[in-house]
Amino acid sequence: MTESTVAPAPPAAVIVLAAGAGTRMKSKTPKILHPLGGTSMIGHALAAAAGLNPRELVAVVRHQRDLVAEHITSLSESLGTTPTIADQDEVPGTGRAVQCGLEALPTAQNVTGTVVVTYGDVPLLTTELLGELVGRHEAEGNAVTVLTALLDDPTGYGRILRDEAGSVAGIVEHKDATDEQRLINEVNSGIYAFDGAVLTSALAQVTTDNAQGEMYLTDVLSIARAAGGRVATVATQDRWQVEGANDRVQLAALGAEMNRRTVIAHMRAGTTVQDPATTWIDATVTLEPDTTILPNTHLQGATHIAEDAVVGPDTTLVDTTVGTGARVTRTQAAGAVIGAGAAVGPFTYIRPGTVLGEEGKIGAFYETKNVTVGRGSKLSHLGYAGDAEIGEHTNIGCGNITANYDGVNKHRTVIGDHVRTSSNTVFIAPVTIGDGAYTGAGAVVRKDVPAGALALTVAPQRNSEGWTEERRPGSPAAEAAARARSEKPDAGA
Repeated sequence: MTESTVAPAPPAAVIVLAAGAGTRMKSKTPKILHPLGGTSMIGHALAAAAGLNPRELVAVVRHQRDLVAEHITSLSESLGTTPTIADQDEVPGTGRAVQCGLEALPTAQNVTGTVVVTYGDVPLLTTELLGELVGRHEAEGNAVTVLTALLDDPTGYGRILRDEAGSVAGIVEHKDATDEQRLINEVNSGIYAFDGAVLTSALAQVTTDNAQGEMYLTDVLSIARAAGGRVATVATQDRWQVEGANDRVQLAALGAEMNRRTVIAHMRAGTTVQDPATTWIDATVTLEPDTTILPNTHLQGATHIAEDAVVGPDTTLVDTTVGTGARVTRTQAAGAVIGAGAAVGPFTYIRPGTVLGEEGKIGAFYETKNVTVGRGSKLSHLGYAGDAEIGEHTNIGCGNITANYDGVNKHRTVIGDHVRTSSNTVFIAPVTIGDGAYTGAGAVVRKDVPAGALALTVAPQRNSEGWTEERRPGSPAAEAAARARSEKPDAGA
């Protein structure tokens, strides 16, 4: 960014065009609502625009209007402002869309200052690049400043035409360009900074008298230039910032590039990512320095990883907090809190509402939901804990289950501190296990267990001699049993 464009004044308005149907996406979901890096495309675009701190932020909508408007409004908290929703009418074209956006401004009859126009499907566009556009526009006193991109292959894009003095003379679409014009590699991004008064006046002169029957925003450039206004450009070599997604192939390409940039940014900030090619990190994720991310790990939503934690391999965390020095291996977790120094995995399913205390453990082939596990407690392997509260320094044995659902309602299990439960214990909720209590192997606990007590489910063992040979004659098991009996020293006695 040049010195003249540092910290430009907030523009009068940013208008984000989000009215298109996006039919090439072939989706029931509006194109701009498709997610990318943890946020919708329109969410990324609005965040970049909001970063300019404009006096007014306007989104122009039409296709699936109510769904799109509701989503945009839901972003208000994260944006720090509530966008104004403007409706594009039946008149087609980007020029009309911008005109509808202007009409939604409180100062619609007298728009002054800089008006920025951008799009809802350019998710990699940054506030910094928009700031450079606004800064240059205002420093040079331009009527219009066009954000352009320099492409190795400009096929399909409108070309920037310049006069002998180097000023912008116009924009020609690829299909209308001559062979010579198609050699130009500077293309129109469709993103502009306008003088508000010039924009309002010029749009009043734009017609639909063209082959497409649309109001073209590009017509404003020639009208402004004919009136003596200066039309200039800010060029970027980072084509990804002005790339949109018209289909799912382009969406995937944008997603991969966004992830690449996100992962690189985290590595440069102090995170070790062992295999960037198989690591996916949403733009909404936060990582502290000295975290380590192992291969095939996906971090999504509001996930936060604290320093010295190691996550992966083969792990997906959604909206999950991992404490300092914790270790999470081959785990699927959502809406969970994993305490400092805790260990999770491998092959563990952590569902929303799980809170694992410091130095705690949820081990192999365990599933938890809506469970609080106290400091130093262990749920080591092969079990399920749901709707439960487990105290500190308690050890839950192999194969333990909290039977929390009676077919109609969910009930809670409360297990105290320093409890030891043996293998295959089943807790029939609601039930409370006191501090320091024990359970025997195979216990089915239906009643509260007092502190320090041993809970047993005892039934006499009965052996039915000869059952296999009688009930499974001729089977390998019966033959093995017969051999075993014949080999006993007293078999013939």
